[in-house]
Amino acid sequence: MMKILLTAALVATTGLLPTLSLACHGHSDSHDRKPSAQLGPRPFFLVEDMVDSPLKRELQACAAREQTYKPTLFSIGHRGAALQFPEHTVESYTAAARMGAGIVECDVTFTKDKELVCRHAQNDLHTTTNILATPLAAKCITPFTPATFDAHGTRLTPARAECRTSELTLAEFKSLRGKMDAANANARTVAEYLAGTASFRTDLYSGPSSGTLMTHRESIELFKRLGVKMTPELKSPSVTMPFDGFSQQAYAQKMIDEYKHAGVPARDVWPQSFDKNDVLYWVNNEPAFGRQAVYLDDADTVADLPSAAELAAYRAQGIRIVAPPTFALLTADSSGNILPSPYAKDAKRAGLDIITWTVERSGILADGNNGFYFQTFDSAVRREGDLMRVLDVLAQEVGVIGVFSDWPASVSFYANCKGLK
Repeated sequence: MMKILLTAALVATTGLLPTLSLACHGHSDSHDRKPSAQLGPRPFFLVEDMVDSPLKRELQACAAREQTYKPTLFSIGHRGAALQFPEHTVESYTAAARMGAGIVECDVTFTKDKELVCRHAQNDLHTTTNILATPLAAKCITPFTPATFDAHGTRLTPARAECRTSELTLAEFKSLRGKMDAANANARTVAEYLAGTASFRTDLYSGPSSGTLMTHRESIELFKRLGVKMTPELKSPSVTMPFDGFSQQAYAQKMIDEYKHAGVPARDVWPQSFDKNDVLYWVNNEPAFGRQAVYLDDADTVADLPSAAELAAYRAQGIRIVAPPTFALLTADSSGNILPSPYAKDAKRAGLDIITWTVERSGILADGNNGFYFQTFDSAVRREGDLMRVLDVLAQEVGVIGVFSDWPASVSFYANCKGLK
């Protein structure tokens, strides 16, 4: 019944039945198949926007060839395809798979009845769903409070709200619709608060017939049918643990158990966490899954990054993969070249594999003010096509094994052209 409902949701909201059907015909294990990817125009726009260089000419030649682009493990769908589709929804995940993401992410949190669901945070329902416009708003930890302004129109306090999955049953959670992750701090009404989408994103796919929310189990079944591998992130709870007897260790174990119960081999799963204790729990208690456990780095600046000795200690503890934000891995010289950072070199010397997050998340690159992800090399970024230069240094000089993207087609194109698997 769940398969029928998911298929119906895909047809009704996105018209994606052909790809889903391809993955369903008589195969119990879809992970080794390589259906073609549909990249759309963006990767080719980025190539044409590059300054002339050997890399540009190489990618132009690749684009000119008649070829079928394939899914690639180098391309990881960050929350699905969150540049244009509401994150962690059927529609977002399916779009990511169609664009060649070989791995797709479900961020994992839990409901009041301790069921695992896909949300970026336990307390983000007010910005990622329509909860404030439904009767379930009464269950929010912080009800919607409008912004206040002085007599001159200067904002005194921002609009705010906080709504958690842990206040809802699974059935209540599933009644919501996903929307683009955004809020309007100047809002005086709920409608204004929900209408805060950044100009470089779109609300085109956030209508009442889309934004289909998912449980973790449902995401596993969808990913199996789409033929992608899986990278669940265990999110830090907003509630005090244990929660009604549900401990952090039980939470970490339950996430792994849902893959085991679904018959997903450990080699197809990259469990992630920003909490090193979670990662070490998997390393020590679920070693098959722990081999690919990913320790996410929450550094906000270069000063927050671990030292070479700390990175070596991770490896000694059994951690094999680290995933820092992109700024941690790159720097720039005075000539505008993008180069591997000291952290990147230290991580490789420590014997660690590296995944990075997140590209296609910073909006327009040509404005020269590209924020968090570009902070260490923004001086070398001047146009949209520079994204391909970033990918090239990450792949060829840093040696990352995967790149999270809000629009996986761009990474999928690069990986196909470079022969990355």
